[in-house]
Amino acid sequence: MKAINESRVLFPSLSANESFARAAVSAFALQCDPTLTELNDLRTAVSEAVTNCIVHAYRDCIGDILLYMRLFENGRMVIKVRDHGCGIADVEKAREPLMTTGGEERAGLGFSVMESFTDKMRVISHVGRGTTVILEKYIHGKNGNAQ
Repeated sequence: MKAINESRVLFPSLSANESFARAAVSAFALQCDPTLTELNDLRTAVSEAVTNCIVHAYRDCIGDILLYMRLFENGRMVIKVRDHGCGIADVEKAREPLMTTGGEERAGLGFSVMESFTDKMRVISHVGRGTTVILEKYIHGKNGNAQ
């Protein structure tokens, strides 16, 4: 199925850009007239994905994060958050609740949060080459039907 609209945003892995990513996905999703819950779900999932890039992928440096958003006729949004950081050696282990490489101050719930706020989530990662998180969410909008 061909996307009816798409957008790509590239930004550095600065913590200030986590809120920028939330705003970008919100602006893109508004074309679907989402409910406030749907909008907040998307914002939360994207925030977690971008935070993972900042905290884990680029631990000691600044790197690029790509936010790629696509919208399909049936109201399905596909959002990819991609980095070229250190990658994840064991994706299944990283997806376990409370698993973190970010130290005691991190809860280790990022992937669980992303999964709970979307309809589908996938993680593709290669050590030394980076990680892509793919989030899918159906926007039914305020009228209750997928756009």
